[in-house]
Amino acid sequence: MSKSKDIPGTTSYILFIVTAVICVVFAITAFYFVFPNRETWMVGLPQASSYAGDIDGLFGLITYLVGFWFVVSEVVFFYFIFRYRKKTPDQKAEYVTGEEHHQKQWITIPHILVIICDVALIFGTVYVWYKVKQDLPPAQATIRVTGQQWAWTFQHPGPDGQLDKGDDDIYLVDELHLKVDTVYHFKLESTDVLHSFSIPAFRIKQDSVPGRTITGWFEPTLVGEYDIQCAEMCGIGHGLMKGRVYVHAENEYSQWLKGENLSGATAAETSAVALGQVALERTSP
Repeated sequence: MSKSKDIPGTTSYILFIVTAVICVVFAITAFYFVFPNRETWMVGLPQASSYAGDIDGLFGLITYLVGFWFVVSEVVFFYFIFRYRKKTPDQKAEYVTGEEHHQKQWITIPHILVIICDVALIFGTVYVWYKVKQDLPPAQATIRVTGQQWAWTFQHPGPDGQLDKGDDDIYLVDELHLKVDTVYHFKLESTDVLHSFSIPAFRIKQDSVPGRTITGWFEPTLVGEYDIQCAEMCGIGHGLMKGRVYVHAENEYSQWLKGENLSGATAAETSAVALGQVALERTSP
């Protein structure tokens, strides 16, 4: 092909700039105007923690940018199929080397634009990761979560509000009680194999590793009852390793705390018995 068929350099630059601006405007619009109403990314699950919206926003950003390029690529693809179809029986295919400037632009320009979108995705990912995993706010309460085949044990602070500071801690199996609008730190442990502590409504998933204590946090923002799951294959009873988290209003939480105010030894013994019963039930045929 002759150079006269090449798209002029100025036109190429204009095309590049216009497409880049469209990508940036698209990302900004999605992030600031669409994502504040983004409870649809996890169907049927409310955003029940303070950072659930940030995680849904990251899902949305990925969906929008990938969806944008999917639509663009498919439109171009099918346009080329139609535009360069065989029109006559004796028409022969043309060998294209891809060395001409106007042909290279179909690769280089989208390539650069996709890299720009990748940078936007990396920025959003690092921001959310830092907020959820690295920048832990000061704890208003601390709980301990222990995974074992195939149940969860939750150690709640007693009336003194301190974990491991007395004999009033409350132990429950597969049942976690929280106070709304309270920042919790959790100490996550495992007694046997890898588990993964997951509360979908909170948008939290953290692996528990034998021999390690992993600290994380969440702040429940909606009163209600939500599922707890194990999201890591951990043996034959993995699918039955479930629990419930109850998020109470402040007065309801105080009433529950008074009702569950057992001594530390009694609570621990009660938890051990219940845990053994749960494990036995979940391994029985």
